[in-house]
Amino acid sequence: MKTLGLIGGTSWLSAADYYKIINEEINKQLGGLNSAKLFMYSLNYEEFKPSSDPNQWQQIACQLTDIATRLETAGAECIVLCANTPHMVADDIQKSIKIPLIHIAEVTAKAIVQQNIKTVALLGTKFTMEQSFFKDRLTDKGITTLIPNEEDRNFMHDSIFNELGKGVFTTATKQRYLSIINNLTAQGAQGVIFGCTEIPMLIKEEECSIPVFDTLMLHAKAAADFALSV
Repeated sequence: MKTLGLIGGTSWLSAADYYKIINEEINKQLGGLNSAKLFMYSLNYEEFKPSSDPNQWQQIACQLTDIATRLETAGAECIVLCANTPHMVADDIQKSIKIPLIHIAEVTAKAIVQQNIKTVALLGTKFTMEQSFFKDRLTDKGITTLIPNEEDRNFMHDSIFNELGKGVFTTATKQRYLSIINNLTAQGAQGVIFGCTEIPMLIKEEECSIPVFDTLMLHAKAAADFALSV
């Protein structure tokens, strides 16, 4: 079994789910008392504080690259960023390490192609919805991306940092998210990407009228598959 290197803490809630899902998936495939071999570096997100200006993310790239390098030195055979937004600097990290980084958008794009879906709604932080690091991977697979309007993007971004990342899940926020999804469905979305790893804690797949692509679940299972690959 290969050893995984997880970078979590953005937020700790989703990092805990990564740990759980990866271990469950490996045990499902191997049985017995088998579980994952992994290192996890959990950030203090309050200290991390990503800038609202994407052009100022160089410091974050350096921080995450340093952590990835330390995990590689410790014996990790791949890197898993346990959140969507940090993938904004994933390419910078990959250039500085010799082991692969499992990219959450590439894993998600593959799942969308398998369902023969051509147009998807993308939900997440403003970074994920507005920057190209996620959408470009979809475009490369012939997938068209729809995002909410500016007011809805601002609402989602604020709710992620002020509610979901703190473990606060309200009925009012859920209803607003479902309304946003319905609006994007009316615009032609055939599926919806939960492009923030806390969104699946707020909304269940069965509450949506179109297929859901849970990036946390897809990414964690891809990490488990890597660990078990020859």
